[in-house]
Amino acid sequence: MSTTAVRADRQTSSGRLPGAWGLGLQRGALEIKQFFRQRDQVVFTFAFPVVFLFLFASIFSDDVRGAGITASQLYVPAMMAAGIMSTSFQSLGISIAIERDEKVLRRLRGTPMPPASYFLGKIWLVLVTGLLETAILLVVGTTLYDVKLPSDIGKWVDLGWIFVLGLTACALLGIAISSVPKSGKSATSVVVLPFLVLQFISGVYIAIDTIPDWMLNIGALFPLKWMCQGLRGVFLPESARVLEQTGGWEFGRIALVLGAWCVGGLLLCLLTFRWKNRRDG
Repeated sequence: MSTTAVRADRQTSSGRLPGAWGLGLQRGALEIKQFFRQRDQVVFTFAFPVVFLFLFASIFSDDVRGAGITASQLYVPAMMAAGIMSTSFQSLGISIAIERDEKVLRRLRGTPMPPASYFLGKIWLVLVTGLLETAILLVVGTTLYDVKLPSDIGKWVDLGWIFVLGLTACALLGIAISSVPKSGKSATSVVVLPFLVLQFISGVYIAIDTIPDWMLNIGALFPLKWMCQGLRGVFLPESARVLEQTGGWEFGRIALVLGAWCVGGLLLCLLTFRWKNRRDG
């Protein structure tokens, strides 16, 4: 008998449960299976930013003066950032609120499963869906709108940490905002409205150089604006820097803001997350 089998047998005979990490992996696999079994949700999740990219890139396809790019190229990284936030912030904010309203969280809390495993499962779900969403938009951008893949390894590194920090920050904010809706029925309205507003003031639907500074300053308080700016810095040429509010990509500042939101989002989750509705006591 192998050493692994002996350890597993001892663990079973002693009645020990798998650790939080192992249960989190299993929970993540379950979350992913449930997600892909709902075909309408899968189609809507992955098609929504692609359709919006196609619409905006078709309507606004002229050259951007002085930036060396077309308007359609400008939309690709912005929609990638919105896609990341959609699969994390919006997805978790709505789904967790519904699970709380349907008392799924209350039942899970009563099992021996560590609470961390539930959240690890959600993180695995948003990681997989976020990667797929980004890959789909990248394929569309490179094939239809002449967006160039980075030739510098440093740009790929930038893409990696922007994706990880942005996804983490938005996922934590999604978990935190899931406690705001009073019921599962109101979750969509409560979560989608701020996300929609942020897309307009963060440079997703409207070019940065046409948004009033006071709106940009409000958008700069949240992760989406910095994710858009960082991804523009990864996929657009240096000539496009003139469109930014400060005339530069500011990768260091982007890392600080997204990192701060990861910490702040975690604190918000610890302070606000509930396993049951207010009416349940």
